[in-house]
Amino acid sequence: MRVHRLTAIEDVRRLGLPGLAGALLLLVAMAWTLLSVLPAREARDRAQASAQRAEARLASVQRGEVPVSEAPGRLLQDFFAGLPAQPGATTAIDRLFAAAEQERLSLARGEYALVVERDMALARYQILLPVRGAYPQVRRFLAGALEAVPALGLEDLDLQRKQVSDTELEGRIRMTLYLSRR
Repeated sequence: MRVHRLTAIEDVRRLGLPGLAGALLLLVAMAWTLLSVLPAREARDRAQASAQRAEARLASVQRGEVPVSEAPGRLLQDFFAGLPAQPGATTAIDRLFAAAEQERLSLARGEYALVVERDMALARYQILLPVRGAYPQVRRFLAGALEAVPALGLEDLDLQRKQVSDTELEGRIRMTLYLSRR
């Protein structure tokens, strides 16, 4: 059954301004429900299910059915064992420059500072590298460097173009290499 255009226009005129406002509010309420309420309800349900799984796991650990994974002290020892030793910092930096060379990225002379905290088994090697290259090169370099040196953390990335039409970026990359002093 097809509704003719003139019939639809006549029905809308008969509704008047209050009827149109009501229909518009009804459409807004339906859209809000679909876009906001339903996704929030699904997220709440997922969070509740996760909390129930965590409670069940905790109860089984408390009953002794499931062994506890590892002691916290052992996890800390494993963490420090995974970090490169302080004398091995040059090897990690060589891998960093190899990742840049692989992307044919121009790294200018950088600044390096070793920060050793007293009474800590951790040292930080702060690296500030000027960089010049295309955005995809910089992005692949960062991904490759972080993969090649897992103890490396990206602190800051500052990239600029001199003009909008330039394909090369100039910038600075500040990273921290975490080293074990044990």
